[in-house]
Amino acid sequence: MERKQFALGDIVQMKKQHPCGTNEMEIIRMGMDIRVRCTGCKHSVLIPRAKFESKMKKVLRSNPAAAAQAEEGLLE
Repeated sequence: MERKQFALGDIVQMKKQHPCGTNEMEIIRMGMDIRVRCTGCKHSVLIPRAKFESKMKKVLRSNPAAAAQAEEGLLE
């Protein structure tokens, strides 16, 4: 199965809603753990990468700055 692609600053849709009622999260830190911030109430949560990848449904909006940096890295 193909791994899901996401980057720092992306807005992602999760499978389950946050208690405030929204299921949109912004990725604010990446590493072995992923820190996401709820777009509704601004609460942040640290989730292990494997669990985050299984709970993420899709990327709603990509961060254009992160996409440009990734593209530059591929070109060099």
